[in-house]
Amino acid sequence: MQRVAVINVVGLSESLLGPAMPRLTAFAGRAGRSSFRPAFPAVTCTAQSSMLTGTCPREHGIVGNGWYDRESAEVRFWKQSNHLVHGRKVWDELRERLPGFTCAKLFWWYNMYSSADFTMTPRPLYPADGRKVFDIHTQPMAWRGQVKADLGEFPFPSFWGPAAGIACSEWIAAAARWTEERESPTLSLVYLPHLDYGLQKFGPGAAEMTAELGAIDRVAGDLIDYYESRKVRPVVVSEYGISPVSRPIHLNRLFREQGWIQVKEELGRETLDAGGCRVFAVADHQVAHVYLRDPSMLGRVRAFLDEVPGVAEVRAAAEMWGSGVGAQRAGDLVVVAEADAWFTYYYWEDDAKAPDFARTVDIHRKPGYDPVELFIDPALRFPKWEIAKFLGRKKLGLRGLLEVVPLDAGLVKGSHGRDVVPEGERPVVLGGSGDVRSAEYLYGEIVNAVMA
Repeated sequence: MQRVAVINVVGLSESLLGPAMPRLTAFAGRAGRSSFRPAFPAVTCTAQSSMLTGTCPREHGIVGNGWYDRESAEVRFWKQSNHLVHGRKVWDELRERLPGFTCAKLFWWYNMYSSADFTMTPRPLYPADGRKVFDIHTQPMAWRGQVKADLGEFPFPSFWGPAAGIACSEWIAAAARWTEERESPTLSLVYLPHLDYGLQKFGPGAAEMTAELGAIDRVAGDLIDYYESRKVRPVVVSEYGISPVSRPIHLNRLFREQGWIQVKEELGRETLDAGGCRVFAVADHQVAHVYLRDPSMLGRVRAFLDEVPGVAEVRAAAEMWGSGVGAQRAGDLVVVAEADAWFTYYYWEDDAKAPDFARTVDIHRKPGYDPVELFIDPALRFPKWEIAKFLGRKKLGLRGLLEVVPLDAGLVKGSHGRDVVPEGERPVVLGGSGDVRSAEYLYGEIVNAVMA
């Protein structure tokens, strides 16, 4: 039995390795490197679920970072229960094979209530007075207080939003060392998200990316050295590469022009009434799930989408994933953008009527993924004052909205989600066997590495 640490450097691709990432490049040179076809959709929750179950969305059911729940008539993004992921997980198989096997799953998604032995994941508190208090969830539960006492509070603002940066990856790496020193797990799964932020904000090849690449190279390099010093085999993986983009596509606005979208006015703002829509899209980077209330419209909607500029392909969920859990959760149609385009969730026609959450960081209320949350509105003359004013009101117990996110989707310079991408934009495995052909193959790669 070999102890293994799988370090997930999100967004790492072959084209990024080189002088700006000397330590990861050196590790790749001595441990081996290969790339593989991304999962579909090539987004975090789908890719990770494919890696950890060895199956595709047809079986595990994770068709994106979120989807429309037809029974509750609600769009649900970034849920956390591991029960949503169908199928046997890699740690379950290894536990059956190896007496004494343990697994630490650190900040990979769907991390709550899993059968992994040790887990940590971001989990804010939502008191009844409307506040949002940053926190984490752990298993064992007692670890929550212990790890924060030793490492300090998890730097939640750096995990997502305009302040996203290296601090959260540094904290997660420290938590991985903290876990290793306490429990010495057989398998450690460690999620380092930093690279994803800059690639979406600035785009691959941007001058700003040199510092971003160097920052994650330092954190990942230190973690590799640490694990090797403890005779743990490090394997570096990524979920997808990032493509440069310049064209946002507003599918829901196009559907609204057709009279297919239903909105509800709430206190002068518009919200999407998903259950009342004839057709609407749940946008997720370069992929969108399109849901139809009336199945007889399928041909008409597909023909319409085929003519939308920036749409590369329209797939039917039933054709890809049959009639199982994947097809039940997916849109009736799954739309793929062209390489330089991506999909927004926007449905309003007048920014003055955008919903109250549109200009905030709110990953759960928005009926789709919103990478514009990484930006501060350039129209704000004194953004730091706006943030300080909000925090001051919050300390006084007053409610309010931190409306600093712009509504300009053109700011986004990088995206992902397509499964057919150039070689240099494919996800990678560093330190593997060289025989990984798809995300599903990572399951066997992990099993074989631990069994070696």
